[in-house]
Amino acid sequence: MANFYTDTICTDSRMDSIARVSDIALLEPVTRKAVQQIILAAGAQGITLSAFETFRSQVRQQFLFTQGATKLQTVGVHHYGLACDLVVMIGGEPTWKVDYIFLQALAKQFGLIWGGDWGTPGTLHKFVDSDHVQRITIPQQGALFAGTWYPDSQGVA
Repeated sequence: MANFYTDTICTDSRMDSIARVSDIALLEPVTRKAVQQIILAAGAQGITLSAFETFRSQVRQQFLFTQGATKLQTVGVHHYGLACDLVVMIGGEPTWKVDYIFLQALAKQFGLIWGGDWGTPGTLHKFVDSDHVQRITIPQQGALFAGTWYPDSQGVA
């Protein structure tokens, strides 16, 4: 089954990189467009956002886990070009010392899921990733990870 993951990500030289990748070209096109719209909309609100991490390899995920920077040992949706960590920039420097709640409305507005509520506002989540947005729902992840499904490029998840 040919798709953005098999055609673009799997052939990219950074597939097994330990380095952080912020290249939005490694976001699947529907996801990329939504992330770009979020960045522009945040800018219109006076918030400077930048794509901090787009693609993430399993090698990098394991490194981050070992360093205690993530609770997840296995890479998730980032590996498939369907997720992006966005960071607020202040004075040209990234900061996580702001309330990322504004991303909830922007993610929803542009068809993405915010890592602060995972698409289910009002539900208590054990894992909160407030600077994270992704295209697919939690229930869709099993098929994605199994390699039996990938969202199409027409915006239909």
